[in-house]
Amino acid sequence: MQYLSTPKRVIAGLRSGGRGKMLLAIAFGWFLSISVRMIYPALLSHLRGAYGLTLTTAGLLLTVLWIAYACGQLPGGILADWVGERLLLIASSLLAATMLGLVVVADSTIVLFSATALFGMGTALYGVSRFTILDEIYPEQLGTATGVTMAAGDLGNAVMPPAAGFIAVAVAWQYGFGFAVPLFVLAAVGLRATLPRRERTATSLRETLALDDVVPTVFQPIVLRGTALLVVWGVIMQAFIGFYPTYLIDTKGLSVQVATVLFGLFFALGVLIKPVAGRAYDRIGVRVPLLAIMSTAGLALGALPFAGEVWLFALLTVLASSLLGFETIVISDLTRRLPDGTRGTNLGALRTVYIALGALSPVLFGAVADRGYFDEAFLGIAVLAGVVVLVVFLSIEY
Repeated sequence: MQYLSTPKRVIAGLRSGGRGKMLLAIAFGWFLSISVRMIYPALLSHLRGAYGLTLTTAGLLLTVLWIAYACGQLPGGILADWVGERLLLIASSLLAATMLGLVVVADSTIVLFSATALFGMGTALYGVSRFTILDEIYPEQLGTATGVTMAAGDLGNAVMPPAAGFIAVAVAWQYGFGFAVPLFVLAAVGLRATLPRRERTATSLRETLALDDVVPTVFQPIVLRGTALLVVWGVIMQAFIGFYPTYLIDTKGLSVQVATVLFGLFFALGVLIKPVAGRAYDRIGVRVPLLAIMSTAGLALGALPFAGEVWLFALLTVLASSLLGFETIVISDLTRRLPDGTRGTNLGALRTVYIALGALSPVLFGAVADRGYFDEAFLGIAVLAGVVVLVVFLSIEY
């Protein structure tokens, strides 16, 4: 009975004091912010056909998206410290809606790449603020609340890419992006209605732009290690999610529908994995959950080139989805270690580093695949997963 009541107590804690509506609004905004970015890999074959993209240039498009997202992290953190998270979350949703509209009407490769970069910048404003506002709302349950919010993103990733794929096949690829525009507007309305206005004293813009806290914070050994782990995780994740549907279609001979369903399954499991990972961090710390996550994912990635049946791909997709819990644990731990007042700026700086470096992997991965080494590319990221396991085992003591 005590075991059964634990989830109820956790949910009651998250909902207490009227915080449930705030969490729901933040989670829905993240649901859209991340899942619409995941539509790109799902519709990559349509974009390649429409614009004559090679695997390398298709990978470059994904790299542009994620580099733009990375570049927006530090400005997003600075603005969060200066004007507050509420205003920034609302602005991000409205900017994302506008820029996604540009993607829909793109009539050339240049416009497509430019609109994609602007969309990445727009969604970047959401990235830091959702963490720092959760730290204010849930100081005693940050890992759990972060896991719930990130799980909402995975629910979006499970639903939106397959939906976009079916819409693209039934109508046109532009509608596979366009149906999300009004949802971003709805998210902005929900955030405005539920989030309280800022109560804590804002950090002055001059103090924030000075970045005095950033260098000493970033060079703390434990922060450096956490950031390095996120960099390698980002390289693995961006390569995997960027090309998994294309790999299943082009190399393994699966249909677009089956490939996008498997892609959606990968993220659907995050709905369970991320809250569990966040709860595990709150209860037992960092080391054991990270070892379990990356060991399982590494084995799945290494086995992918040798699979040939749909049921095997489904099983390996389930195992690879353990990757989704990694960031929840590491980012929760880093957020708690950052100083008040400039937490958004520091977190923005760290996220710029690991997202930008991770974003380089799709274009490199695509270039390797273009040369006929698609299987070897997946084996390469499996080896990187093994490196993470080794680092965590040897260097993390809690």
